[in-house]
Amino acid sequence: MGDVGGLRERKKRQMYQRLSDTAIGLFLQKGFEQVTVADVAAAVDISKPTLFRYFPAKEDLVLHRLADHEGEAGRVVAQRLAGRSPLEALRCHFLDGLARRDPVTGLNDDADVLAFHRLLYGTPSLVARLHAHVERDEAALADVLGGETGGGVQARLASGQIVAVQRVLAQENWRQITAGRSADALYPEAVAVAQSAFAQLEAGLPHLARPHTATR
Repeated sequence: MGDVGGLRERKKRQMYQRLSDTAIGLFLQKGFEQVTVADVAAAVDISKPTLFRYFPAKEDLVLHRLADHEGEAGRVVAQRLAGRSPLEALRCHFLDGLARRDPVTGLNDDADVLAFHRLLYGTPSLVARLHAHVERDEAALADVLGGETGGGVQARLASGQIVAVQRVLAQENWRQITAGRSADALYPEAVAVAQSAFAQLEAGLPHLARPHTATR
């Protein structure tokens, strides 16, 4: 029975991926506003109601590509190694993302990634949906930071600052890439800027620069 359940879940994940990839391909080719949900459903040979069971809104077809990153900052802090501060864990995670050219850091010059970024940030309804995604990230991080900051507004203020810094770093990297810099050429500068940004966070949030709680 477990194998059947596992197969069902795997097929479900594959359908999510197939729908999202197909939709993004159509949006890039024809424009987000020019493609309907019915067009996407037809391209995958399913009904429109079936598609809505996977994705309640057209924008979700695009944002699915970021689904793995939702709540990531909170997970990084919650799962950090014993003796490592929350900000140290987040800084190391961001620097590792730069080294891997993770698109979420903005340091990626792959043509498909750049096209996706242009689609995402050039479509008002997607930008609005992305804002909700960022707010959920902030809330998840604030929940984890509650034990470090005493919770309440202090945790939310700290979370907002951290998420904003990561967002600005990624936007600056993307701006430089779209201006013609290669990811490899920009990498040393991106690392230096990120180090400086996290040093500012540590100066402003010293309680999060100390390893309060041993985790794992």
